[in-house]
Amino acid sequence: MAFSIHSIYRRLFKIWRRKRFLLFVKYINPSAGDRLLDVGGYPEVWVAQDVVKRVVTLNVHAVAWDPSAPDHGHIAPLVGDGCALAFPDGSFEIGYSNSVIEHVGSWERQQRFAAEIRRTGRALWVQTPAYECPIEPHYLAPFIHYLPRPVQKKVVRWFTLRGWIERPTPAEIDEMVESTRLLRRSEFAQLFPDCTILTERLLGFIPKSYIAFRQKGP
Repeated sequence: MAFSIHSIYRRLFKIWRRKRFLLFVKYINPSAGDRLLDVGGYPEVWVAQDVVKRVVTLNVHAVAWDPSAPDHGHIAPLVGDGCALAFPDGSFEIGYSNSVIEHVGSWERQQRFAAEIRRTGRALWVQTPAYECPIEPHYLAPFIHYLPRPVQKKVVRWFTLRGWIERPTPAEIDEMVESTRLLRRSEFAQLFPDCTILTERLLGFIPKSYIAFRQKGP
């Protein structure tokens, strides 16, 4: 379907993502010479920015990309598992991930994901939606993530904006629910014990998402 939930995401979250990127620049202070690993990100995100000039993006599936196109040569998409990164310790000046760790599955896999990006990135910038936010961002529906997973599977199709727009099959709903685990702030801090945790808020007081960041060492 040409119009999907992702079309809504792009409209709703464009301003927030821009503000978040400015925070990234402020706290991480990246330079053109830094090598950045974006775990779960896509190459096109890094085309327009003029801050980091050596970017590796990593996904579980292949991404179509023409490195010879203008402003594409500094970005290299790879296929891999964020829970088992095939890079030596400290391979990248910056480890970066945006709204990915909540999709890797179980708490155990989230622990492995966090350990791997902490291991390979000297500085870190990892963001995830807040469990404490009453609006579940993937379904654009209130309170659904507080329900048991079997109940979530029953209500996703008929009681969420994503269900109305995309009309997912039962198998697609099972995959969505089983692969999405939002993190509480306490859990996120546990995953990134050597990082500072920032909280993005709605209306000034509702937690919207969390960012774990670790600045570069000397």
